[in-house]
Amino acid sequence: MSKKEQVRLMFNSIASKYDLLNHILSFGIDYYWRKNVIKHLSDERINEVLDIATGTADLAIMAAKKYPKLKIVGIDIAQQMIDIGKCKVEKNNLTNRITLQLSDAENIPYDDNKFDAAMVAFGVRNFEILSKGLSEIYRVLNYNGILIILEFSKPKYYGFSMIYSFYFNKILPFIGRLISKNNTAYKYLPESVMTFPDYDDFIRCLRNTGFVNCSYQPLTLGIATIYLAFKK
Repeated sequence: MSKKEQVRLMFNSIASKYDLLNHILSFGIDYYWRKNVIKHLSDERINEVLDIATGTADLAIMAAKKYPKLKIVGIDIAQQMIDIGKCKVEKNNLTNRITLQLSDAENIPYDDNKFDAAMVAFGVRNFEILSKGLSEIYRVLNYNGILIILEFSKPKYYGFSMIYSFYFNKILPFIGRLISKNNTAYKYLPESVMTFPDYDDFIRCLRNTGFVNCSYQPLTLGIATIYLAFKK
């Protein structure tokens, strides 16, 4: 089974508990992280936004509420996540501004140079072929368009890193398994973070794709990181 199919099945199976677990396992800090992402959508030239690996649409909804002019398309490979996201979009009266659809981040069904911005929250490490996913994002971005990525990273501070590693590898999978009833999903999370090329390594991936003015901002002592890049 391909990584893509494994990810699809995993997220479909935990969709009903996904939001709850995000807030519990991050102690609510995930809300602060997302607020930092959407700050970068404030440019008045940004009108159309692509939210990749949108999940249950938390980031898309937060962005739409903050910036009333935005039109947002959210894509995800897990239908159950999309279905929950659509309910949340409707509940927030945002169906005229947020469109959610089942789609693969490595085969984005939109024309070249369509979006002014693209954002990905905790989804890039799930791409089956990272270079292909980044190339697709580059393709659909408008010239001078911004890519904003929020992803887990490995804390650099030794003392904190040791404490965090114990929580991330032992406690988090146990709580996740207990609530989600899925034996693999929250074991996959730390494993995928450990193998993801973070910080300067990921900046090199972005530059190799063609992005310019690439930078990163660690959040909460490096538990998560925001990466910024632009299409030249």
